[in-house]
Amino acid sequence: MILRVERNVSTPIRPTLSWSETWESYDKGLIKCWEVGRELAMKRSDLVQATLNDELPALGWKGGVSRSLKKLEKFGSLSYLAQWQGLRGEHLDIDPAQEVLKTCSRTHMMVTFTPDKAKYINQTTESED
Repeated sequence: MILRVERNVSTPIRPTLSWSETWESYDKGLIKCWEVGRELAMKRSDLVQATLNDELPALGWKGGVSRSLKKLEKFGSLSYLAQWQGLRGEHLDIDPAQEVLKTCSRTHMMVTFTPDKAKYINQTTESED
């Protein structure tokens, strides 16, 4: 079992990999998500600023929040967390066996980033609240 997925922020972004190399390797795509966050940071200073303010903006993975919901807790994917770390210009550092709790500074929503996909796949979406 993998204990941590780590990459230094000074590590160059990898060249294009096959789907299998990206999503089926030991990191299950977390490195790619982090790299996408780093690339997005070069194009979207607004997202960078939001993440540096400890906001959890909507991204391509479950975990972002655009507004407060009735229930102030939800689950998100570790892929979101990896992309968020990349946007912030941080080293990638995720233990794929652990949950991580973050609170959005703008909406005050608490998001638990989890390796358990069942927790966030079928949860109520924002539009249903």
